[in-house]
Amino acid sequence: MKVVVAITFLFTTSWASPQHSGDPIPIVRYENEGVNADGSYQWSYETGNGIVAQEQGQLKNPGSENAAAEVQGSYQYQAPDGTPIALNYLANEDGFQPQGDHLPTPPPIPPAIQKALEWIAAHPEPEQRGQASNLDPVYSREPSQRKY
Repeated sequence: MKVVVAITFLFTTSWASPQHSGDPIPIVRYENEGVNADGSYQWSYETGNGIVAQEQGQLKNPGSENAAAEVQGSYQYQAPDGTPIALNYLANEDGFQPQGDHLPTPPPIPPAIQKALEWIAAHPEPEQRGQASNLDPVYSREPSQRKY
């Protein structure tokens, strides 16, 4: 029984070995300017199969309470169906902001909803300072007089 298990194990592991899809893809160009004293950096590369990427970053407002990293970059490649993919991005205190023709875009706001939003913006609710609402809790230092 042990021999059967060992042979089965060896057979399945030999079939599970990595299948190489061909020649390695060469790196055509690679540049890297490490993190500098001011916190800035940049890198870029290009591969033999057409992938191109680059990024640069810097520290905004260094030494202050509002210090934040800002990164700009892009990459491009060809999708398996042949579609060219190109993406530019900015990442800063406002988050990651990608831009590319392949990214989905939200549908336009329907006219009725747009009109309602404009009306709401033009007619803000009046301030209700000093007015009690029946939803506001009323607190008293005296014990409750309710009988349960």
